[in-house]
Amino acid sequence: MGKSNLHWRTNAFAWLLLLPSLLFLFLFTFYPIAKTIRLSFYQSDLATPAPLFAGLDNYVRLLGDEVFAKVMANNALFALGTVPTSIALGLVMALFANKAIRGTGFMRTAFFYPTLIPMIAVANIWLFIYTPQYGLLDRLMRSLDIGSVNWLGSPDYVMWAMIFMMIWKEAGYLMIFYLAGLQNIAPDLYESAQVDGVSRWTVFRKITFPLLMPTTLFVSIVALTNAFKLVDHLFVMTKGGPNNASSLLLYYIYETAFGFWDQGMASTLTVVMIAVLLLFAALNFFGLDKKIHYH
Repeated sequence: MGKSNLHWRTNAFAWLLLLPSLLFLFLFTFYPIAKTIRLSFYQSDLATPAPLFAGLDNYVRLLGDEVFAKVMANNALFALGTVPTSIALGLVMALFANKAIRGTGFMRTAFFYPTLIPMIAVANIWLFIYTPQYGLLDRLMRSLDIGSVNWLGSPDYVMWAMIFMMIWKEAGYLMIFYLAGLQNIAPDLYESAQVDGVSRWTVFRKITFPLLMPTTLFVSIVALTNAFKLVDHLFVMTKGGPNNASSLLLYYIYETAFGFWDQGMASTLTVVMIAVLLLFAALNFFGLDKKIHYH
């Protein structure tokens, strides 16, 4: 009876400590998600003073929405362009910063500095770089007799311009996680490999990268989530144009909710975004989990 009472008190104290976090999680995560899912089954726009139950009509309309199809294709391209490249570049930067003998602090600061700049400021910086005629990139291209390209005004180039900017912004952030992972690897493993005369590439492939798989799992989920939620730059640079060529899912949700005041369709789009992120996170987690070496 004494052990049972002690066990109950311990669990009660633990739940009491978790209660504030659970309360905030419920109020600001689970409750809004539940309200959003509920509203996605209603027609709630300027034509309906009060939400009107519409069943699956919003989802059916979404399947025939050409703008939604284009936005999803844009977001898929944006994720494919930013996630693998940012992860690979972050890993290379971490390896370089971890091995640098001189100027280690300077190198880490230089790599991480773009992350500290607010997204709106980054958008303004790159807006100046991409500006036709007067931008730095355009002047450089003309000095090399390459010609001029309207990076933000051309449907063929605008998404690639956004991808390059996001890689520059995000790679340093992912580098920090890889740097922490590298410093947690036991030096004895590298010393043993050096004694055995193992090449650097083999050490990286057989020791470093396998032991960084938990970090890779984490940063891949973070980078994938960022690919769907980082849209501040669109407000400054393109407003989703030209002809929705740079519009992403979250920006389309914003336009639908606060531009067209269609709360029901905006909720439906939000449910789709949540489902896509959960699907990708699950595939990422269960796909990489078997290859992870925990220590």
